[in-house]
Amino acid sequence: MSVKAQFPAEQSATGEFQRQGDAFGGRVSVREGALFPVVAKRYHLYVSLACPWAHRTIIVRKLQGLEDAIGMTVVDPIRNDEDGWTFREGRGYSIDPINGFAYLRDAYLATDPSYRGRVTVPVLWDTQTHRIVSNNDDDIMRMFEIDFASLAKHPREFYPAEHRAEIDKLNATIYRDVNNGVYQAGFASNQAAYEPPVRRLFERLDELDSRLATRRYLFGAVPVETDWRLFVTLVRFDAVYVGHFKCNLRRISDYPNLSGYLRDLYQIEGVAETVDFDHIKRHYYATHDEINPARIVPLGPILDLDRPHGREHVA
Repeated sequence: MSVKAQFPAEQSATGEFQRQGDAFGGRVSVREGALFPVVAKRYHLYVSLACPWAHRTIIVRKLQGLEDAIGMTVVDPIRNDEDGWTFREGRGYSIDPINGFAYLRDAYLATDPSYRGRVTVPVLWDTQTHRIVSNNDDDIMRMFEIDFASLAKHPREFYPAEHRAEIDKLNATIYRDVNNGVYQAGFASNQAAYEPPVRRLFERLDELDSRLATRRYLFGAVPVETDWRLFVTLVRFDAVYVGHFKCNLRRISDYPNLSGYLRDLYQIEGVAETVDFDHIKRHYYATHDEINPARIVPLGPILDLDRPHGREHVA
């Protein structure tokens, strides 16, 4: 038996969730003559604190110290799928100070009046050409990591040259089986579509837990972009994905290395400020009405991400 899909346009005939592609793929670049040159205060980031894809870009912006160079506006965590992400005044979110848009879709339509797909975050907006540069979180992360480095108050090496091939490979694996895997499980509309991604998800988590037994972060002593790509899923896992998306073979708190690793990353200066469990839980439980029609937001679980992580002595 199949049930109604949360996003019918992104569901296969056999019930699998098939995520739509990104609509805009422009790039801010240091190259001479670039359509979108690197200029302080020219670009604005539209995000949701609930969304893991947006969260990646928020973390890199924060850790790089790009807050003064790139403005940011947070949408209401409760998304109506008819209107999409909405700009309202509330705790941790606000009206749009740049364009006065009521909905994020207004930015999409200003860029492409024919756009009819689902509106997603993050969005990097160009205040000079009045259009979206990109809604691809991978590209926005790289722009913040590399192209905007000259504007960063404390630039860091997120994509070290000696690990780039392996970073790209592990990024792809984590995206397929973990980042998107939880959604393939949660948005599956029948049992046959649900079980394979859940099995792949936990096989990958088992492998990652083993990898972290002998290294503090995924590539050694310093976190790189892959760590942050994984972090945004791990930090939502026990609070949302275990129950809401039925990814319940194990919790992250059941993994000896992944659980400490999660706390280690969370406790890096500035990172906890980017995590908002109120936004996260209200978004998932009150937005996905095909999964949770009563829109009841659970009180738990109780998470203590500030307790000691014990990762200091991992090689």
